Amino acid sequence: MRVALLLIPLLLPWAAPAPARRVLDRCPPGAALWTLTVSALLLAAGTVAALGTLALTGLLRIPALAALGELVHPLSTSSARLALPLAALAAGLLALAAFTLIRTVLRQAAGLRSARSEAGRRPPAGDLCVVDSPRPDAYALPGRPHRIVVTTAMLRSLDAREREALFAHERAHNAGGHHYFLAAAEVAAHCHPALRPVRDAVRMAAERAADEAAASAVGDRRLTARAIARAALAAHAADAPRPAVTPAATSGPVPRRVAALLSPAARRARGASWAVALLTTCALLSCATAATGAIAVHQDIEIAQGDTTGT
Repeated sequence: MRVALLLIPLLLPWAAPAPARRVLDRCPPGAALWTLTVSALLLAAGTVAALGTLALTGLLRIPALAALGELVHPLSTSSARLALPLAALAAGLLALAAFTLIRTVLRQAAGLRSARSEAGRRPPAGDLCVVDSPRPDAYALPGRPHRIVVTTAMLRSLDAREREALFAHERAHNAGGHHYFLAAAEVAAHCHPALRPVRDAVRMAAERAADEAAASAVGDRRLTARAIARAALAAHAADAPRPAVTPAATSGPVPRRVAALLSPAARRARGASWAVALLTTCALLSCATAATGAIAVHQDIEIAQGDTTGT
C-alpha cells in the first residue's frame, strides 16, 4: 500500500500536459501563468518527495544504514522484495535530476553574467541598454536594476512605433517578474520529464501576458502584433543567442501569439474551469499522496527504532 501511494505522484505528472495546454489556450495569460507555474512546482515537489521516500525505504534495509538510523528492528515495509530495487532506481533518478539541474543552473548563470557584463559596458538610457551588434535581438534582463537589452540591428529592423511596442513588451516581463516563473518551470521540468510540456506552456503564458500588457501600453493590438512578428523574423534569421531564462518578445510560437493579438477581443472560451480544476487536482493529489506515503514510512521507521509499537 505504501509503495502504491508513492507511485501515484510519479504517475500524475503524465496527466498534466493535456489540461496545461487547455489552461494556456482558454485562460487569461496572467491567470494561466500562475496556474501553470504553481501546478508544475507542486507536481515536481510530489515527485521529489516520493522518490526520496522510496530511496529512504530501501536504503534503511541495508544493515549499515539501518544502524546509522538507530533501527533496533528490521524496517517492515510492504513489497519487501521490491524495496531495494525501487530504492536504487529512485536514488538514481534523484541523482540524475540533481546533476542535470545543477548543470543547467551553472550554464544559465554563466549566460546571465555574460549578458549583464555586456550590458554593463554600455551607458544605459533609463532601463534601456543598446548593444552594438549585427544580430537583431532584444530581451528583458533580470537583476538589479532591471534592464532591457536591444541590439542596434534590432533597432534598425523596426520603425519608431514598433520599437515602442517592443520595449513595452520587455518592460512587462521585468514588471511581472516573469524570469521567476521561467526559472521555477525549468526546475520543475528537471524533476519529471512529463513536466517539460508544462514548462513550455509557462514560457508561452509569460509571452502572452507580456503581449497583452504591451498592447494595453501602446493602445494598438495590431501594432504590437506587427512589432512582435517583425522582431521575431529578424531575430530568427540571425539566430541570436541569449540565456534561456531571459524572456524575450521573439520567444515561443510567434504565429499563435500574433493570432491571439489580432483576435477581435480576449474571449472567455469554454472549458477553462474544468482544465484548471483538473490540473489543480493533479497537483494537490500528488502532494497529498506523497505526504501520506512519507508519513506512513516515518511511522514504520519509528516502530523499527522501538519508539512506538505497531497496531
